[in-house]
Amino acid sequence: MMIATLIFLATYLVIAAGRVPGWHIDRAGAALLGAALMVASGVLTLEQAYAAVDADTLVLLFGMMIVVANLRLSGFFRLVNAFVVRRARHPLLLLLAVVLVSGLLSALLVNDTICLVMTPLVLEVVLALKRRPLPYLLAIAMAANIGSVATITGNPQNMIIGTLSGLPYGAFAGALWPVAAVGLLLATVLIALAFPREFLVRGGLGAPALRPPRVNVWLAGKSALVLVAMVAAFFLGVPPAEVAFVGGAYLLLTRRVKVAKIYLEIDWPLLVMFAGLFVVVGGLEHAVLTPARVAELGSLGLDRLPVLALLTAALSNLVSNVPAVLLLKPFVAPLADPQAAWLGVAMASTLAGNFTLLGSVANLIVAQRARSLGVSVGFWAYFAVGAPLTVLSIAAGVWLLGP
Repeated sequence: MMIATLIFLATYLVIAAGRVPGWHIDRAGAALLGAALMVASGVLTLEQAYAAVDADTLVLLFGMMIVVANLRLSGFFRLVNAFVVRRARHPLLLLLAVVLVSGLLSALLVNDTICLVMTPLVLEVVLALKRRPLPYLLAIAMAANIGSVATITGNPQNMIIGTLSGLPYGAFAGALWPVAAVGLLLATVLIALAFPREFLVRGGLGAPALRPPRVNVWLAGKSALVLVAMVAAFFLGVPPAEVAFVGGAYLLLTRRVKVAKIYLEIDWPLLVMFAGLFVVVGGLEHAVLTPARVAELGSLGLDRLPVLALLTAALSNLVSNVPAVLLLKPFVAPLADPQAAWLGVAMASTLAGNFTLLGSVANLIVAQRARSLGVSVGFWAYFAVGAPLTVLSIAAGVWLLGP
């Protein structure tokens, strides 16, 4: 028990901090090392470690990454960007467009990838229009986090929750899309109020001098059709992992793009981190979080949504949302209505990502991509909008999901 606890704490500490001083190990490496130590120390056998890995989640995430890679390489996102920009003739309309596009795409696809794609595209437009870039960058990150709460495929933690809860894709989306809609509205209002000189003005926007987007029409159309078919299959009740597996594999059959280019778009470290975390948490459950000990902690009041949401949000900001969801797994399963509880965890763990710049990977992607293009997103500038947005959106989520 002591060994399992130490390995778990050390692994989560590195994941929360993102690095170890003096060493080059990253989050993925820490998770893999923690998993290996669980086996090497005898906490888990190799067979138990294999069984702890949730293959459905990994396959779902991998398949969605392939779909997004094809859409990105085809120029699909540039086409959407150009379509929106031509119709946004006021800064407030441009802000609303960024929020809606980032939120809706993140609901269908993985939010981290949407941030990776949208940040340079939006920056190109905003700088060409000679507007202040910061509020639009905040809009990308915050809307991506909020929009992704709506579906199982919106973000990695929802994929895990979808597997653990057994909730159908349609039921999950039906419960959480109102939360996402209210959250996107709150994000638009708070960003506009935080930057009144940018948005609360009479003047309109000129036409930006942008290059026509380069689009592989055949690949973009094929990828979009596959995505539409996949979403339809999700709502028809086909297991999401199966849909993503078949859809992603089909998109590898192409004469337009070398498959090696698609592989370069895959976030392999994220897949490694997931696999390692499953084993680390499996070891903790096996040695420490036994059913008897979990029952002893049942007095925490996790059957009440406000308590569960507050604990989930706090954990998500301490150790990140994916580790927080895995840590809560043994506590949610025994509750009277675990599916309702998992919806609360999905809501709070995702929306909590907007609290600080370090709250989610999506935020960090936007900040890093912007910095590489010469634009800075400061911690306190993000916090000034993100903190109240998180509090208000989680409060709205608790109200909408409550009895």
